[in-house]
Amino acid sequence: MVQKYQSPVRVYKHPFELIMAAYERRFPTCPLIPMFVDSDTVNEFKSEDGAIHVIERRCKLDIDAPRLLKKIAGVDYVYFVQKNSLNSRERTLHIEAHNETFSNRVIINEHCCYTVHPENEDWTCFEQSASLDIKSFFGFESTVEKIAMKQYTSNIKKGKEIIEYYLRQLEEEGITFVPRWTPPSIAPSSEASSSRKKQAASLAIVVPDAAQAEGPGSEALSSPSGPPEPVAGTPDDKLDADYIKRYLGDLTPLQESCLIRLRQWLQETHKGKIPKDEHILRFLRARDFNIDKAREILCQSLTWRKQHQVDYILETWSPPQVLQDYYAGGWHHHDKDGRPLYVLRLGQMDTKGLVRALGEEALLRYVLSINEEGLRRCEENTKVFGRPISSWTCLVDLEGLNMRHLWRPGVKALLRIIEVVEANYPETLGRLLILRAPRVFPVLWTLVSPFIDDNTRRKFLIYAGNDYQGPGGLLDYIDKEIIPDFLSGECMCEVPEGGLVPKSLYRTAEELENEDLRLWTETIYQSASVFKGAPHEILIQIVDASSVITWDFDVCKGDIVFNIYHSKRSPQPPKKDSLGAHSITSPGGNNVQLIDRVWQLGRDYSVVESPLICREGESVQGSHVTRWPGFYILQWRFHSMPACAATSLPRVDDVLASLQVSSHKCKVMYYTEVIGSEDFRGSMTSLESSHSGFSQLSAATTSSSQSQSSSMISRWRFC
Repeated sequence: MVQKYQSPVRVYKHPFELIMAAYERRFPTCPLIPMFVDSDTVNEFKSEDGAIHVIERRCKLDIDAPRLLKKIAGVDYVYFVQKNSLNSRERTLHIEAHNETFSNRVIINEHCCYTVHPENEDWTCFEQSASLDIKSFFGFESTVEKIAMKQYTSNIKKGKEIIEYYLRQLEEEGITFVPRWTPPSIAPSSEASSSRKKQAASLAIVVPDAAQAEGPGSEALSSPSGPPEPVAGTPDDKLDADYIKRYLGDLTPLQESCLIRLRQWLQETHKGKIPKDEHILRFLRARDFNIDKAREILCQSLTWRKQHQVDYILETWSPPQVLQDYYAGGWHHHDKDGRPLYVLRLGQMDTKGLVRALGEEALLRYVLSINEEGLRRCEENTKVFGRPISSWTCLVDLEGLNMRHLWRPGVKALLRIIEVVEANYPETLGRLLILRAPRVFPVLWTLVSPFIDDNTRRKFLIYAGNDYQGPGGLLDYIDKEIIPDFLSGECMCEVPEGGLVPKSLYRTAEELENEDLRLWTETIYQSASVFKGAPHEILIQIVDASSVITWDFDVCKGDIVFNIYHSKRSPQPPKKDSLGAHSITSPGGNNVQLIDRVWQLGRDYSVVESPLICREGESVQGSHVTRWPGFYILQWRFHSMPACAATSLPRVDDVLASLQVSSHKCKVMYYTEVIGSEDFRGSMTSLESSHSGFSQLSAATTSSSQSQSSSMISRWRFC
């Protein structure tokens, strides 16, 4: 594989002529580069007017390589050929170098260029590019590549230091100004002219044709197999080394090269808005500066951003009022490193209520707007603090976290949000402080952590109880005066307190599916109609015993009875005829019946859970640990009002209830999932070790004297 390097633009705030005087002092040898043993001039040419000076040197290098490798290669030194083409008229120096030793096995090409700064003629710019292609090297190709890259990186770092060293040396000698080249006023003698013409003829093969061309855009001779010669550009299409250090941070030469090459590739090939340098750098860091992998995920993200207009989300989308009132999160000053600080009171937030009132789309859009705002705040803090700030700190308060937050559809939505954020905002989280983690937290962590990138997980700091107030706690990362008041601090925090979302704000599945912007193509809930005499049933096939069937449903209308049955044989699929006995469809939902009318309870199928009566407005969660493989049927059946035992006259409550259930129709919204036994029991083990209340439910889940199975059913009545 060919390794390539491209430097940023390095700016010397000195005139070109003075930089050239310092550069020439590097030869014939440079004590600042120990591997540069010596150099000999093999060819030299000067034009008649002195504007063009081409010099070719053979450089002797002592590569820092193992003695065994040198012995196998049969050499002690490596020789390079370097050609410098100075055009004093245009104030440019083009440098080309290639290896002479092992040129049939290893191909190294280097191109450097000194030019005048496009905006200040008293400054000098420097650019450098190189390529390395190892064809073969006695079976040590990987080792040679590492040695070459290490040596080259080391020399790149010293490049600017060497020029500055010789500039100081010139200053000590009293040389602070070198006049620019001017055309000679007197023509040279015919004899000198003839001599120079003969010299030019003998050096025709090394004199670049472009050296005679006019204009700053002329190019020097370059190797056909090497990369194109870099030319001076404007700040818009080039990256300055000082700019990188000021706004992007300290990068190694190879990291700078990856950034520049990926940025250049985007400029040449990508049609659309080019992301900012900070954002490109995040994708490179996320893939350890593997440019091919970073380019792949960056292109996917750019397509996603364009498709969903994410670049304009802060200007075009306003959070619904329910988010402003009940989403317990917000920005709050900054941490000690200058990172923007986001506070999330997850324990106080009704995740289920938000999902039911807004849908997954609105929640995702809100999280995206938070991330976009975070990018903007990072840019602002970079300017304020005078150092690169590319990520933010998130403080998550878990006080109040309980079983309500382990609602599986809510966790599912959270995992999807994490997936979207990880794919499109890599390396934006600098630190995550999790405070007051309760004993139920291990379950949530068991569910969520596998979906979080390893690099991100290393940034998590978790504190239980009041541990955050001790040594190594919150004060190590956040100044005392901005610690929020709800964490015993002195600063009033304007983050909403959250609370339960009123059920009057809940929306139906149909309403949520009519969103204008679809960032997800799948939905969590399904809706079903339950008619008198026509229950709704779903089939779940279990292959491995001790698997866990989980469910979560809301009774949107009417009262229903929930049952779970088991059968060894598969029911017949429902008929497509809407008038048939097995399928009834309606505009407000669907209805499917699986248990055939000829089936007999106890012979063809059996009850595995006691029937559960669920009233209108209730939310029901539960799970069933299966004992046998086979087919399990979850059934929602219309609940008929019983007649009063004392009188044949109906009660007032029964009459009012029957009026609410018009046309003998009920409606449920449900979500089911099957969990492998190992995953489920792993979560339970985490809880049991914490002696939480849920662990007691877990114990009840795995032991039942009646059916050797059990159910955890919890009801949440939200006002």
